[in-house]
Amino acid sequence: MKEVEEKVRHNCGIAVAHSLEELYNLLRYLQHRGREAAGIAGIGETIDVIKWIGKVERFDLIDLEKILPGNKFHTFIGHVRYATLGAKSKLLEDAHPHVVGGTEDFRGDHIIIKNCDSVIIHNGQVNDTEIIKLANGGCDSFGLLKYYKKHGEVELIKNIIGAYTLVIANKDSDELIIMRDRLGIRPGVIGVKNEKHVFASEDIAIRRSHMTVIANMEPGTIYYLANNGNIRKNHIISANSKMCFFENNYIGHVDSVLNNIPNKRLRNELGRELYKEFPFNDADIITYLPRCPEPAARTYAEVSNKRFLPVFYKISAERAFQGSNSTDRQNSIIKNLHLLPDMENQLKNKIVVLIDDSTIRGNNVAHAIELLKNAGVKKIYHLNYTPKVGPVGKDGTLHGCIYGVDMPPEDNFVVRKNVNGKITNRTNEEICKATNTNTYFLSYEGLLNCFEKCGLPKEHLCTFCIGGKKPF
Repeated sequence: MKEVEEKVRHNCGIAVAHSLEELYNLLRYLQHRGREAAGIAGIGETIDVIKWIGKVERFDLIDLEKILPGNKFHTFIGHVRYATLGAKSKLLEDAHPHVVGGTEDFRGDHIIIKNCDSVIIHNGQVNDTEIIKLANGGCDSFGLLKYYKKHGEVELIKNIIGAYTLVIANKDSDELIIMRDRLGIRPGVIGVKNEKHVFASEDIAIRRSHMTVIANMEPGTIYYLANNGNIRKNHIISANSKMCFFENNYIGHVDSVLNNIPNKRLRNELGRELYKEFPFNDADIITYLPRCPEPAARTYAEVSNKRFLPVFYKISAERAFQGSNSTDRQNSIIKNLHLLPDMENQLKNKIVVLIDDSTIRGNNVAHAIELLKNAGVKKIYHLNYTPKVGPVGKDGTLHGCIYGVDMPPEDNFVVRKNVNGKITNRTNEEICKATNTNTYFLSYEGLLNCFEKCGLPKEHLCTFCIGGKKPF
């Protein structure tokens, strides 16, 4: 697929805390949401920012405290990011926080910005024409900050429709502005530590940082966080909840509770639903592609009364999905995914059900299938608990994500083909040929049934990437 520099799509994690150590820990526990760049702003006498390429822990906390000393700042905001369509050369430029004003000091793989007028961190994607124009070729987050500077936060949440959970800080204000758009596509959670309120993209970051989870941020609402940690809120516009199902299926940590649904419970239901739709009772072994599908695979094995057996390991927890380009993703897969030792003796001549969370471009499963076949597996059933991502609608609409996940409608999805410039859906047989195995996808209805069993009505989900309607 052609690399696109002017359209930077991302899925990220954001956090707000009242000490640098607390903020640093929150970001570490949000690392699964982005590993290509990280950034922190200290809010106090001045607003100072540091951004760097790589994971959070690539920059040591001891030295961060020298750059952003605690006696100078009362609040800290931070961001982890991946930008799979962004150019490698722009990783630092596109990293958050984005700023207005300030003095920049580039240090190669990191940048320090002193005395900023305003800063923003943002999770989501906004395609509004005015936001894109204000961004002037840069990130939509910068466009949102410019819009805010021009019109204010109330007009922003009232007039801009898209996906955004964001934080804005100004040097002349005693309060931070934190908001979640009316659709609630991207998550946001409120917590408390030492009677001061904190915010994060997922509750697991708050819990693992030994803080208390209070509530989800309400869509269509602006929160104001004071220097002393108190918050007040202003509900501006009625929520039209269209939450991203892919947050629960894949992006969110397995132990997170997103949209009031425990991810592990949902994934268990997805495994049960997979067995209802694809009861391969001739299987000898049920396994999974690490790591998201493990609960679904265990449930499938339980209801089918078959042997559950982990057969793969990963060297690191990084997600190949978050590579910057196809080469980076492919290298991540090949170098990171392996068979466990002596697994050939247990797999030879066996029929295996391989549970997967999703098949987007087909890179990950292709390597897994090769490993299984080289081990002598007799037959493989490859089951996805996410329906086909990126189908072509009956009206010719190219589906995909336009709200912050790297699955844009123009992507090279495995479920469709391009013949002489005409994009159409592949048949099931053609998909199996592309993945080099027997590949199956949970039905659209099956997915919605699982969410409803877990308490989230189907009308509150955004399903555009798998063939549903746009959320507005």
